[in-house]
Amino acid sequence: MAYSERQLQMLEWMGIRLWQPPVGADAVPTPEPAAAEAAQAEIPATPAYRAVTAAPSVGTAVAQRPLPRAAGAGTASAASAPAVAQRVDGPIDVAPGLPFGGGEVAALDWPALRSAVENCRACALCNSRRHTVFGVGNERAHWMIVGEAPGEQEDLRGEPFVGPAGQLLDAMLAALGLTREAAPAERQVFIANTLKCRPPRNRNPAPEELAQCEPYLQRQLALVQPRVILAMGRFAVQSLLRSTLPIGKLRGQVHRYQGIPLVVTYHPAYLLRNPVDKARAWDDLCLAASLVEPGTAAA
Repeated sequence: MAYSERQLQMLEWMGIRLWQPPVGADAVPTPEPAAAEAAQAEIPATPAYRAVTAAPSVGTAVAQRPLPRAAGAGTASAASAPAVAQRVDGPIDVAPGLPFGGGEVAALDWPALRSAVENCRACALCNSRRHTVFGVGNERAHWMIVGEAPGEQEDLRGEPFVGPAGQLLDAMLAALGLTREAAPAERQVFIANTLKCRPPRNRNPAPEELAQCEPYLQRQLALVQPRVILAMGRFAVQSLLRSTLPIGKLRGQVHRYQGIPLVVTYHPAYLLRNPVDKARAWDDLCLAASLVEPGTAAA
C-alpha cells in the first residue's frame, strides 16, 4: 500500500518506520538475509489490524497494516461488535464541596459547566492548582479523548496533553487526519481528563478525587455525544469502565460507555517511556477509526 508523505511523516514521529519502494520501481527486490534481519529488528512484529469481531493474527509487521476505511457508526459491523466491559451506571456520591450536586451538574450547559469546574473546591487539589484543566476541542466532536490527570505543564497552561506527551498525541491524531485545533466536528477531537486539577508532584489520583471529578466528565461526555471514546491510560480506563484489568488485557476490543463505543489504549506519556508499544497504540487508533463515519480515518 502506498502511504502519502503526510502519513509517512506522522508514523515516523510515532516511531513506526515503514520501508517504501523507490519511485518508478517495477518490482520489490528481495533483501539479502542480513538486510532482512536488520529491517525486522527496526519494525517490531505486532498483531495485524482486523475487524473488531475477528481475532488478531500475530507476527504481521507494521508495514503490512493498511489504514482501515471507517465504517458508519450505525452499520451492522459496528453494532455487532462485542462489548467486553459494559459499564453499569448508578448514583454517584458527591461531597458537599462540589459546587453543584451530581444531579445539578447533569443539567449544566457548557458555560455553566466550565464555571463550575473553575470554581470547584470539592477536594484539596484546589489548594495547590494553578489552573483547572477543563478540556479543549469541538463541543460536538466525533472523537472524545479522555486522559488521566493534568501534569505540571497542563497545570501551568490550563490545557490537557501539552509538552512531549501532547506532541506525540497530536502526531498520532494527525496521522488519522484529526486535530485539536479549530476544525469541523468530524476532524476536531475533544480532549478531557478524568481529573480537572493536578495532583501534587504528579502523584496518582486518589479514589475520592476521581469520584469528585466524575460528574464533570460525565456531563462533558453527555454534551459532546461522541461517536467513539478513546480512553488513554489506566485511570481513564478505570473511571470509565470500572475495571482494574491492565490495559494490555482491555485494548484491541470494543467496550461500551453508556452505549458509546470505547477503545482502550496507552497514555502518550507511557509510550514515550515504552516506544515498543507505539505500534500497538497505532492499532488502537485504527480500531477507533473504524467505528466512526466514513472520512474520519485517513485513507
